[in-house]
This record gives sequence, structure tokens and C-alpha cells, in this order.
Amino acid sequence: MSIQLQGLKDGFRVICSARMLVTLIMGFASGLPLLLTMSVLQAWMKEKNVDLSVIGLITLVQIPYTWKFLWSPLLDRFIPPFLGRRRGWLFLIQIALVCAIAALGFTDPVDHFRMMIFAALLIAFLSASQDIVIDAYRREDLPDRELGLGSSLYIYGYRMGTLLASGGGLIMADHLSFRYVYLVMAACMLPCIFATLFAPEPAVPGHAPTTLREAVIAPLKEYFSRPGALLILAFILLYKIGDTMASAMTIPFYLDLGFSKTEIGTVVKLFGTWAVIIGAITGGFFMLRLGIRRSLWIFGFLQAISTGCFSLLVKTGPDIITLSFVIAFENLSSGMGTAAFVAFMASITDKRFTATQYALLSSLMAFPRVLASAPTGFIAQSAGWGLFFIICMLAAAPGIFLLPRVAPWNLTNES
Repeated sequence: MSIQLQGLKDGFRVICSARMLVTLIMGFASGLPLLLTMSVLQAWMKEKNVDLSVIGLITLVQIPYTWKFLWSPLLDRFIPPFLGRRRGWLFLIQIALVCAIAALGFTDPVDHFRMMIFAALLIAFLSASQDIVIDAYRREDLPDRELGLGSSLYIYGYRMGTLLASGGGLIMADHLSFRYVYLVMAACMLPCIFATLFAPEPAVPGHAPTTLREAVIAPLKEYFSRPGALLILAFILLYKIGDTMASAMTIPFYLDLGFSKTEIGTVVKLFGTWAVIIGAITGGFFMLRLGIRRSLWIFGFLQAISTGCFSLLVKTGPDIITLSFVIAFENLSSGMGTAAFVAFMASITDKRFTATQYALLSSLMAFPRVLASAPTGFIAQSAGWGLFFIICMLAAAPGIFLLPRVAPWNLTNES
């Protein structure tokens, strides 16, 4: 009993450590910009009566997330003259991100469409660059034994950022113009900048790359020399494809059903927040008990089921209770799945080449959000909302079918 009590005290001490607080805040910084160029922007376009197919295509501004591995070696190779390799880049990127988010608010989906696209692309590029640095920082700063917990707290912070952007942004949009919504969201990035300034710089594992060739070739050579490297990439590409396809069109779906922006924002924020909290606790418990690989199995099935549940709203119409259930279940399962997914990617990353290898893996993770989500508007128009979400649920099958090869249930050397 005393051993278990000591274990609980040690666990609580780790959770309350400065490292975990920084991880949580950095997760928030990563999550906030994402939906500002997706859900919130889609709601703005819907309000301006932009065609549904164009709203679906707007997800293409997320392309930088899928190609961030191309410039990730630059963030490994070159070191800013202040704050160190990780914090120096993070500070510069976050300052630029605040300016870009504010600039998006001064555009318009109708009168300044090209400027809006440019600002959204710039936000996506800066946000993807921020993710490169944050992922590398987290992997280098956390000891291996704290990686699973750190990944869960990062996802928790990430979901808080996305919930603030989507839920809070939509609530504000019912009372303020979208210009002020984006200005408020830009201001929400300021605490993240202060966290960057006061966080410790992680120690460099081994030595930093001294040439650009070393920063590019060595991490790729190490990864692709592993058995099953391509199969793992395919799994990362497909594991969350159904979930991301559905998420790309949920806001237009809710609005089409007749929910107000305040109703959507309130339910997303209230039920989504508690679902994320429960999901973080439950996901952490499962990963401690079952390991990362077995958790991927369970959470993968739950993700697929929660995606199919959106079709229930087609039957019930604008019913708040059903909306609350669907959003809570989706946030719960998707949050757990993402936590296990991120922990899995971190566990297969070589610490010597953190930024480039993790950027490659997470770029593939973002790929479905961009290209697979682009035609979702056309699919929804052609198939109808009910069949659309069934299609998204079935799209999860290929990733689940790869689990026996990539993350066998009975593998003994669990990370």
C-alpha cells in the first residue's frame, strides 16, 4: 500500500512539474491557430453565403502542415542568436503568428478573398513551423518515462486551443464581427510567448547538425533503414483519415441543421471541454495499463464509431441533447486516439534527429486533413449529410487493418 501511495505521489509531482506546465501551454499554442483557418473561417464564409463546395476547398490552405518536413532541417541546422535553438525559433514564429492572425481579421471572404487566402496560408505555414519546434522541444525536454504523460498533456492543451478557437470564436461571432474575433484570438497567443521566454532550453542530444546536408540526409537515412518503415508511414497517413474528413465539414453541417452559432459554440465548449478532460484521464490510464499499441486498437475503433454517430443528427434535426452527446463522444474518442497516436510517433523517433523525423511523421498525419478533406464539400452535396458521415466512418477501416502489422496487440517490447 505504501509503495502504491508513493507511486501516486511521484505521479502527482510529475504532473505538477514545470516541464508538464510548459508542455500543456505549448499544446495550447499549437491547437489555437488550426481551426482559425478551418471551422471559424468556414463559419465566416457560410455567413457570407459562399458556395458549400468552395467552403470545402478552403481546407487546402492547410497544405503547409503536410509539407513542413521540407523546411524542418533548417530549424535544426540554424540557431537564432538569442534564447537557443528551440526557444529562439519558437519566439520568432509566435510573434509572426500573432501578426498573421490579426491580419486575417482585416480581410473578407467576398470583398478581399485573395487576401484572405494569403493570410490563411501564412497562418498555416507559421503554425506548421511552430509545431516543428514544439514537437522537437517536447521530445528533447521530457525523459522517456514521462513521454506518454507529456503527450497526453500536450493533446489536452492542443484540444483546449482548438476548443477556444472553435467554441469561443463561434460564440463571439454571434455578438462581434469576425474581425474582432480574430483580434481576440491573436491576443490569446500572448501568454504562449511568455511561456517560451521563461521555459528552459532543452539540452542538445549529441551535437546539433553542423551542415545542412547532415540535417537533411542523416535523419531520413536512419528512418528508412528500419524494417517496415514504409508500412508505418502508410499507417500514419490512414489512421485518422475518417475522423479528419468528418471534422472538416461539421460546422457547415450544424449550421445547415438549424443550430445557431451560439448553440454550437456553447455545446462544443461545455461538453467538448469535459469530454477532453475525461478523455485525457482515460487515455492516460489505458496507455499506462495496456501500452501505446493496444490503446491504438481500442481508440481507433471508438474514433470510427463516433464519426458514424454524426448521422444521428440527420434523424433528430437541431436537437441540443443529441448534439451534446455526439460532440462529447467525438471529443472523448478523438482525444484519446490522438494522444495514443502522438505518443506512438514520438516513441519511434530517434532523439538525434527529432525535428526532421517527427516533422515527416506529423506531416503525413496532417495530410488527410488537407487533401482528403478538400472534396468533402462535394461528397456532402452529392451523398447527403447522413451518407457522408457513414462514408467517413468506413474511411477509418484501412488504418485499423494495418494495426496487426504496425502495432501488434501481443507485442511484448511495448514502448
